Amino acid sequence: MKEGESIADYFTKIRSLSNLMKGCGEAVRDQLVVEKVLRTLTSKFDHVVVAIEESKDLESFKIEELQSSLEAHE
Repeated sequence: MKEGESIADYFTKIRSLSNLMKGCGEAVRDQLVVEKVLRTLTSKFDHVVVAIEESKDLESFKIEELQSSLEAHE
């Protein structure tokens, strides 16, 4: 994620890339995408990332839930 980029724009890019990967036959699980997004957020979301990792079950956490949580903190 770039500094100043909105969560909505970032997730648009993420969804586009994951759809391209799925189109090429790659198995892309929500859990993998969620973990990658949490690692690539800018430092202004560090406290939100920690809260999500500690309070949510990342195995069942959906991309849509992550996006709405991050947009609420944006």
